[in-house]
Amino acid sequence: MALDFQKINEAAENYRADMAAFLRAMISHPSESCEEKEVVACIKAEMEKLNFDKVEVDGLGNVIGWMGDGEKIIAIDSHIDTVGIGNIDNWEQDPYKGYETDEIIYGRGGSDQEGGMASAVYGAKIMKDLDLIPEGYKIMIVGSVQEEDCDGMCWQYIYNKDKIVPEFVISTEPTDGGIYRGHRGRMEIRVDVKGVSCHGSAPERGDNAIYKMADIIADVRALNNNGCDESTDIKGLVKMLSPKYNPEHYEDAQFLGRGTCTVSQIFYTSPSRCAVADSCAISIDRRMTAGETWDSCLDEIRALPSVQKYGDDVKVSMYMYDRPSWTGEVYETECYFPTWINKENAAHVQALVDAHKGLFGDKRMGPDSTKELRNRPLIDKWTFSTNGVAIQGRYRIPCVGFGPGAESQAHAPNEITYKDDLVRCAAVYVAAANLYNEDNKTDDVSQFRAGKTNNDIK
Repeated sequence: MALDFQKINEAAENYRADMAAFLRAMISHPSESCEEKEVVACIKAEMEKLNFDKVEVDGLGNVIGWMGDGEKIIAIDSHIDTVGIGNIDNWEQDPYKGYETDEIIYGRGGSDQEGGMASAVYGAKIMKDLDLIPEGYKIMIVGSVQEEDCDGMCWQYIYNKDKIVPEFVISTEPTDGGIYRGHRGRMEIRVDVKGVSCHGSAPERGDNAIYKMADIIADVRALNNNGCDESTDIKGLVKMLSPKYNPEHYEDAQFLGRGTCTVSQIFYTSPSRCAVADSCAISIDRRMTAGETWDSCLDEIRALPSVQKYGDDVKVSMYMYDRPSWTGEVYETECYFPTWINKENAAHVQALVDAHKGLFGDKRMGPDSTKELRNRPLIDKWTFSTNGVAIQGRYRIPCVGFGPGAESQAHAPNEITYKDDLVRCAAVYVAAANLYNEDNKTDDVSQFRAGKTNNDIK
């Protein structure tokens, strides 16, 4: 059956106002991680209003809508939690009112990423309206929770607890009009240093943990900033772009971009302000490119000269996550989020490429205000991390990204998304589901996949 791309575009355009209203409704419910109850109710009500075949909320609090009755599943994922608003003085409008113009919708979550939820829900509605739910399939629309806190944990729950394994997943994270086939992974690393307290009037009697940590922080900074010349004691993370240090995966690393590390938090204990600190700890945000693994990143910190210098007084570890969801469910997991890249010719990637070309051509689309920013290849990658770290990074479920909005809007004050994007994304989801050719699928679509740790996380 040849797809009528014009008819799909017209159907999406006819729902422009509905998608905008739905997005504004979601924005009106503050929904930081673990506090998504109200926005889940809003989404569930919208799905029921649109006559989804089934709507459910799982034990973790993910809201899932179903269209169709086939055995195989095509999933479209949108995380529905947001970060906070930060300093309200940095906002020009109320971040929860959903102020709009003819072009944009303003407010926390517009791009990151309740806009994707609006496009996904109405994409499924259009599939039903036009009788375009592919034979043998059902469409799964997921409003996933706690992504901002622990990306991918929601899909660990869906995979391990709900026992749902789709054929492939479209992530609706913002892609600036592009089709994204991967991104760097990340880890949350903790370094603890022990000291000995004493009275501040005679600091030589103690062992100041903050001073020890200062040396370690300097080495972490060098690890991020240094080059990788032979003469460099601490070779920088840029080394993974070189075939010398990353012979198997340097080309993939060049596609994703180099890894990074930065100290993101610092803690201490001390008997008082008049005493030497007896412990100090830091958090390290570690972004991982192709060729880097969870254990290599930990070992890299352990090998720093200052860490070696202080020996058994230093402990390097990976954070665990165990915050209760809005339902009260706790799903404990490690704060490790695997790197992944799809092969460009993978069947699910090509389904989106073919859909975009049929609907809009082979150039990124967007309103006039975004054209200069979107003058980039159609097929690319995210800078940040997504639920794909679990979907494909952990479980090999094919995943690909196409979503409304812009990465630059994520976590920023005065966040906006574009109404044109909402409409185009809904149309692409409809066409892509129908252009997916399972005859072209292969056993492993991953060009690079860091995979799980040795921990048996269920």
